[in-house]
Amino acid sequence: MSDKVAQVVITTGKRKTATARAYTKKGTGRFIINGTPVELFPIALLKDKLIEPISLLGDKAREIDVEIEVRGGGMTGQVDAARTAMAKGIVKFLNDQTVEDIYRQYDRTIMVNDIRRKLPKKPMGRGARAKRQKSYR
Repeated sequence: MSDKVAQVVITTGKRKTATARAYTKKGTGRFIINGTPVELFPIALLKDKLIEPISLLGDKAREIDVEIEVRGGGMTGQVDAARTAMAKGIVKFLNDQTVEDIYRQYDRTIMVNDIRRKLPKKPMGRGARAKRQKSYR
């Protein structure tokens, strides 16, 4: 047995009801979400959003592997959660303040979970804002 222990950084990201867990380790630049490479993600617009933390990283992206597991929510929520978990993991693994500054300057939501939630339903209506019509005659 060798004394070397593989360093793995585990980070999480959340958006609505989606929760992502990212495992970041030294590697060759593989980025996998739920067992599928990020490059093969089916929706182009969401794929671009998912690749943002990688493209902002530049050549340093070839030094690490990130494996992401996402559960709950819809496609967009899962992508936002995965993106946040990935960026947090990259910053924590590289321990580089400049990378964090680049992410925050580009888009704050890359590093910070989006805490917005649905408004609760109110009485006399179908939802948070919609109300029953009122008749005056």
